[in-house]
Amino acid sequence: MCDMDGVLWRGDRAMPGLTEFFSFLREHNVRFVLATNNATRTAAQYAEKLAEFGVRVFEAEILPSCDVVSDYLKTVTPPGTRVFVVGEAALADSIRARGFVVNDTEAEIVVAGLDRQATFAKLAQATRLIRHGARFIGTNPDKTWPGENEITPGAGAILAFLEAATEVKPFIVSKPEPIMFQQAMARMGSRPETTVMIGDRLETDILGGQCAGLKTILVLSGVSAEADIEQMGIRPDWIFRDIGELTQVWRKSKDEG
Repeated sequence: MCDMDGVLWRGDRAMPGLTEFFSFLREHNVRFVLATNNATRTAAQYAEKLAEFGVRVFEAEILPSCDVVSDYLKTVTPPGTRVFVVGEAALADSIRARGFVVNDTEAEIVVAGLDRQATFAKLAQATRLIRHGARFIGTNPDKTWPGENEITPGAGAILAFLEAATEVKPFIVSKPEPIMFQQAMARMGSRPETTVMIGDRLETDILGGQCAGLKTILVLSGVSAEADIEQMGIRPDWIFRDIGELTQVWRKSKDEG
């Protein structure tokens, strides 16, 4: 399993060694799923972004949290259920594709994630619905998001606003919760003891991977720094500067047998 934002790129800037990383995976027949908490793009859109960087990845190898949420909804409520979405087009489209009705006025469920066009009116409507009994589901708890040149607010900031306004905690479906890890391993046909999680954020990628029984790799190209390890008490199995360094070490270990 591999995160994307902060691992493969920051904004529209590819990380050093991106193409070599995927060449290595293909060369050695390493199965992978790109599992991201970012719900602002569909699997097809992520595949297009990777293609722009010269990397070919199939949609089945990409698991964005918008799909994790919409697949989870199928397990808890019937098609036709009304859903109010605080999020961008990819999240709403994924929910509609599973047969749910995205409704801007009344809904039985509120799904919230990163929404870079969020307005006070939209947040106020979500607050009203949750206070009147709508189920509150969050895509992911990431309070920040690694932009190309700076750290910006993430989905967790939206959730914190709504939690403060409603006094209701959201049910989180993506990392560090187990649902995304379970879905990714099902796609790969793998088990926890044969799977590693590569990520840039200790409290989601690394903690979630550990709780799911996976080995974990932290890359320092995104949000978390080495100093955060002692502060948070979350210790990955391996630490690398970025995926370029990871690929170099991995290839050397393969060459040495």
